[in-house]
Amino acid sequence: MDWAVLFDHAPTADQTTIASARSAAHDKRKSTATADDEPRPTEPREPEPTAVVAAADVLAADLLAGGSARRALTALWHHPWMTLVASDPLLSTAETVIATVADNALATDWRDLIEAWREPVVHPAGDHPALASAYRGGAMHVLSFDETLTDSGTAATLAGRFPVSVRSPAAFDQLFDPESLYATVGDDPYPGPQRPPRGTD
Repeated sequence: MDWAVLFDHAPTADQTTIASARSAAHDKRKSTATADDEPRPTEPREPEPTAVVAAADVLAADLLAGGSARRALTALWHHPWMTLVASDPLLSTAETVIATVADNALATDWRDLIEAWREPVVHPAGDHPALASAYRGGAMHVLSFDETLTDSGTAATLAGRFPVSVRSPAAFDQLFDPESLYATVGDDPYPGPQRPPRGTD
């Protein structure tokens, strides 16, 4: 199974359906979160402009809706020196959304592919999966459709805690400048996209 095959097998869902499933999955995760036998949280890493977190709604929309979520994540995929950071609870929420909207088999295949791509981090139970993943993983960008995370008030609050920018996938895609970012990780000329497309945008 690869991304192109996965996209071909995925049903199409609108953002409202995905948001509803994500909200239900989030509420279920909160009600079952426990600190018992929890692994030690990842020590916060140094902030990196090349590290990105995609919230569960964006991860699910990448597969089920395409559009701006897929364009943003495909831009990251093209550049293996960009890091997609995600905790297990973040992936589990997205996996639950995919299973709810599509089916368990598709969700399992998606989890296998995303596991091979993401950089894992561990955060305490009950923390917001996307924001905690960014904090623990040194990600300076979070992609989300949640307007409570992308509004200016939240941005000001987060800025006082750690350097992170929360944007919609469309806004991130518009601002993403891989050539400029590459200068932070390499001294050689920007090599351009280094992976083939995952599938259709």
